[in-house]
Amino acid sequence: MRNRKAAVVGVALAALAAVAGTMSVAVASTAPSPATAPSTTLIFAVHFSPFEALHLNPNPDPTTGFGFGDELTFHDQLFSHGTLAGDEGGSCVVVDGSQLLANCTQVIRLQRGTITAEGLNGPPPVKHLAVTGGTGIYRNVGGEVTLVEFGSARGKLTLHLLGFSADE
Repeated sequence: MRNRKAAVVGVALAALAAVAGTMSVAVASTAPSPATAPSTTLIFAVHFSPFEALHLNPNPDPTTGFGFGDELTFHDQLFSHGTLAGDEGGSCVVVDGSQLLANCTQVIRLQRGTITAEGLNGPPPVKHLAVTGGTGIYRNVGGEVTLVEFGSARGKLTLHLLGFSADE
């Protein structure tokens, strides 16, 4: 009796595993591979606004003047071929005042939708952020953003977008 019960349980588990394996293969096969996902690159000239600092930490780093939890907010203009194409706004929360290291989030607002990005940001003029989502024609995008600062007034924003489809 015990062997018969073990055999029935074994057959049931094997059948369940086979069904689960078939279902997971079917689900996995519907997603496009990264090599076939539509992609595009957008490049903008950035005109930086003066950022606003919210000094919330009563004991900032004496060298930088910033402390854990301080915030920086910004609203910049984006240009394509000399024409205003959109804007970006966001905030950064300082996570290490001695390094001026901050966790930043931003929304890039363009005519046909928005793109969100976030990343760990520091003083070097080249910054990398992950694209975390979007709306409109950008609702299925992923990818990365690279910001290169050319001083405090101007920069270049490059968005490498995966999963992009302008057919909206």
